[in-house]
Amino acid sequence: MAELLGTMLFVFLGLGSALKWSGALPTILQIALTFGLGIGTMVQTMGHISGAHLNPAVTLSFLVGSQISLLRAVFYIMGQMLGAVVGAALLYALTPEAVRGSFGVNMPNSNVSAGQAFAVELILTLQLVLCVFASTDSQRTDNVGSPALSIGLSVTLGHLLGIYYTGCSMNPARSFGPAVITATFTHHWIFWVGPMAGGVVASMIYNYVLRPQKRSSSEKLAVLQGTFDPEQEREREEHRKQSIELHSLYSISKVLSKA
Repeated sequence: MAELLGTMLFVFLGLGSALKWSGALPTILQIALTFGLGIGTMVQTMGHISGAHLNPAVTLSFLVGSQISLLRAVFYIMGQMLGAVVGAALLYALTPEAVRGSFGVNMPNSNVSAGQAFAVELILTLQLVLCVFASTDSQRTDNVGSPALSIGLSVTLGHLLGIYYTGCSMNPARSFGPAVITATFTHHWIFWVGPMAGGVVASMIYNYVLRPQKRSSSEKLAVLQGTFDPEQEREREEHRKQSIELHSLYSISKVLSKA
């Protein structure tokens, strides 16, 4: 429910910033800031409930990183897609026809090829997902700051460049909502394959190269199956540390007695 509601509000606010009101046409900065502030607000609001993925590419990246179960990932993506459609539908119904314009449907610029658009979406999503992993990494002991702010700024950054190429998606659900409402699916595959590929690459880089996980293969499998118990794992880890400490003390005392 949190993923559905969060994505609905995010899409409603983001698409709303791109509407073409006479005398107040949106600027690139306005749209970028609205999408960034929107995702930052929703991460702060829903983060403690669902993790606030709000993006199928983020959910897939967590699945690849063995940080979410397969069943939960499926339900998250379904909720995100439904939320995006509901958010787009609400905005469409509340907006005068003359103001809708293209209604924020993602589309490659006329001077941009499909391949270039795909590559840009992949790269922009890669930097976003890397930021998500880095700002929510439980292994970090430094001052992380606010994950919501970091992720919001990452989305803003992506839009400041990506709008010129594709209108900037970085989120298949964000593209899916207005495409369904306007029945416009030209080049729609770019905004699924590009972000999803970017999310997978980012997950592989962060979770298997930059910050390899300490979990065993069986633990990763348990996460994917939804049977992993983090509390039980913490107890096992604590017991292991105590055993190591006791063994170390025993070894030291044995050496001292021999001396």
